[in-house]
Amino acid sequence: MIVVTGGAGFIGSNLVKGLNDAGYEDIIIVDNLKKSEKHLNMNRLKFTDYIDKAGFFDVFDEIAPEVDIVFHQGACSDTMETDGKYMMENNYDYSCALFNNCVENKIRFIYASSASVYGNGDNGFREERECEYPLNVYAFSKFIFDNYVRRFPHPVESQVAGLRYFNVYGQQENHKGRMASVIRHFFNQYRDTKEIKVFEGSSEFLRDFIYVNDVVKVNLYLMENKDVRGIYNCGTGTCRSFADIADIFRKRYPDAKISEIPFPDSLKGKYQKYTQADLTGLRGTGCGVQFTTLEQGVNAYLDILEKTDGYII
Repeated sequence: MIVVTGGAGFIGSNLVKGLNDAGYEDIIIVDNLKKSEKHLNMNRLKFTDYIDKAGFFDVFDEIAPEVDIVFHQGACSDTMETDGKYMMENNYDYSCALFNNCVENKIRFIYASSASVYGNGDNGFREERECEYPLNVYAFSKFIFDNYVRRFPHPVESQVAGLRYFNVYGQQENHKGRMASVIRHFFNQYRDTKEIKVFEGSSEFLRDFIYVNDVVKVNLYLMENKDVRGIYNCGTGTCRSFADIADIFRKRYPDAKISEIPFPDSLKGKYQKYTQADLTGLRGTGCGVQFTTLEQGVNAYLDILEKTDGYII
């Protein structure tokens, strides 16, 4: 049996779809449906049961003997959330409790970390403490859990691996609202007004954009290679600008108008202007996943947005 926390969310639902495509259907999805529209992310998935996040630990001991692996994708991913208590309870306390239960029951544990732990990236994007300086409480919640795993004082017999996701985009992110990828926002703007709005200086904002299908492939690689342990970057190793994405839109939609808007004050000092995954660690494990180019990924996502508004159908 496989457990996917956050399985009704963006990356989690794509991971369940990837597991289905690989022949796995004995899956338990753990999530909460406070945003009820997230149920649409599960409509085409094959899974055994759904358990609300709040009650998962109540049944954990009962199902633990049947569980082989937990993919912990659930989290508050709103980088603009300012309620630090909520963020830490949701992202840190819950993750620690789940990790402890998995270790105790010798259940493999693959979890979602974040490239946000690197902050502005002045010291590089290696999976090393000296490179890490989170700029907001979301990033801090991921950073401190990574360190909890690193410093865990007891022997761990089962696989434990974390993936630091860079800028993930793709289908099934409809519910994310303001936290959806720039591709989703650009598409909505173009559909509604034929105008795409980019922040001033967008040619200088460089990010490592990774298509969600590739994130799934890296997770499945870890599942298939249980001896791989540690924390690894999950990006393409290439950085591109927001202006590059606007250009991809312009080529696909020749009638699109590109305009610049001021950079929001609310993001100043909290915004990563540059990310680029160092893949030395991941490649060193033998991972040979070939990453989708930005042009290929954006156009693949736009195909889905045009056909189903972004859902797996």
